[in-house]
Amino acid sequence: MSGHSKWSTIKRKKAKVDSQRAVVFQKYSRELIVSARMGGPDPAGNFRLRTAIEKAKAAGLPNDNIKRAIEKGAGANGAESFEELIYEGYAPGGVAVVVETMTDNRNRTAGDIRSYFTKYNGSLGATGCVGWMFDQRGVIIFDNTVDFDKLFETAIGLDALDITEEDDQYKVLTTIENFQTVVEGLEAEGFKSVSADFSRIPQNTVPVTDEKTAEQILKLLDKLEEHDDVQNVYANFDIADDILQKLEG
Repeated sequence: MSGHSKWSTIKRKKAKVDSQRAVVFQKYSRELIVSARMGGPDPAGNFRLRTAIEKAKAAGLPNDNIKRAIEKGAGANGAESFEELIYEGYAPGGVAVVVETMTDNRNRTAGDIRSYFTKYNGSLGATGCVGWMFDQRGVIIFDNTVDFDKLFETAIGLDALDITEEDDQYKVLTTIENFQTVVEGLEAEGFKSVSADFSRIPQNTVPVTDEKTAEQILKLLDKLEEHDDVQNVYANFDIADDILQKLEG
C-alpha cells in the first residue's frame, strides 16, 4: 500500500475522532450553505446539496445544524458570502500540494496558507503550478460486502472509469461530468455507497524515504486541514510504510 493511500486511511480515522470539533462542523456547514445557494434548498433537485447532506450526517452534524445551514444558503437568514478558492504549492521533498478552500476573506486565507507552507519548509506557488499533476475524479466508495462482479458490471455499464479494491473497500472512479449519473445509476440498482465525493488523484507519486522530510510534510498537511477555511487537501507523496507507521505512532 502506498504511503499516500495509507495517509487517506489515517485521515479517515482522525476525522472520526475529531468529528465533534467545531472546526469540522463548520466545514460541512459551509459546503451546505454554498450548495443551497448555488442550486436551491431542495436536495431532490440539487445533487451537490444532497451529497453535502449525506457527508454532513455521516460526520455527525446535527439535523438542526444542517437545516440552518441550508436555510442560510437559501437566503432565509442572510447567507454568508463564501468564495471557493484553490491554492497550489510544494511541500518539502518536492511534493505537490493542492488546497481547496471556502472563505469569506480571501486575504486572511491566502496569508494563513502562505505562512503554513513557509513554516514547514514548503512554498506556495501560482495557480496551476501543480494542479495539472492531479486528475479530478468522482470517487464512490462501497464496503467489500457488496457483490464485486455485479458492481463492476453495473458501473462499467454506466461508463465509470475504473473499479479498484483498496483498504478493504471498493472504489468506483468516474469523470466529474459523469459522477451524478454513476451515483444515481448504482443507487437504482440497489448499491448503497459508504461515501460519494469528488477527489484529486495524483498521476504520479513522489517517494519520501527521509523521516525528517516526511514529518514536515505531514505537519504541513495537518496544519492546512485544521484551518477553518480549508475544505480539502491533496498531495502526491509516497512515504515509506515503516516511516509512516513510526510517525503515526
